[in-house]
Amino acid sequence: MKKATILLTISAVAVVTAAAFVQADGHGDINRASFNDDGSVNIPEGYRQWVFVGAPLTPNALNGGAAPFPEYHNVYVEPSAFAYWEANGTFPEGTQIVKELTLVYENDNDPETGASFEVSGVGYQQGEFAGLELTVKDNERFGDMPGGWAYFSFGHQPEPYAETAVAFPQESCNACHEANAQDDFVFTQFYPILRAAQGSQ
Repeated sequence: MKKATILLTISAVAVVTAAAFVQADGHGDINRASFNDDGSVNIPEGYRQWVFVGAPLTPNALNGGAAPFPEYHNVYVEPSAFAYWEANGTFPEGTQIVKELTLVYENDNDPETGASFEVSGVGYQQGEFAGLELTVKDNERFGDMPGGWAYFSFGHQPEPYAETAVAFPQESCNACHEANAQDDFVFTQFYPILRAAQGSQ
């Protein structure tokens, strides 16, 4: 009886180990986006607790008063996708990356530079939330999009954001990311945490 129990335990462990291997190899352990029957995606829960990778800024004042993306871009990668990236150097199927926009802090900003003088010195600080975007890598769902990446906006305005969003047309985002992003449609060159992980591979 004891021997049979040991054999059963060993078999169970082997099955669990094999299942885990298949799951990891097939990216089944990645926390994926939640989609609705109409193809829209739901706003991710708890995205501000995801892995923060950087906050690029190209303010209006340094771009002739009309920067295409004048806000801070606070970028977060969903933790399971980040862990896969850190271990393998690639973004798995199901990757979710959030970009939350914040305005440049207004406090008698210099009209030429857009900077303000604060206790830490002259520079740029983050102001109010101004929008939320999401990109998802899912070749099964978005096989017609280059790289399988789809891009969504929950609104370019202060909170509350929209609860759902539909994918932008391919020409709106994919071409720019394909031409200028350093790695797999992601601007990893702007995010030191991703660069550090990439360098450790």
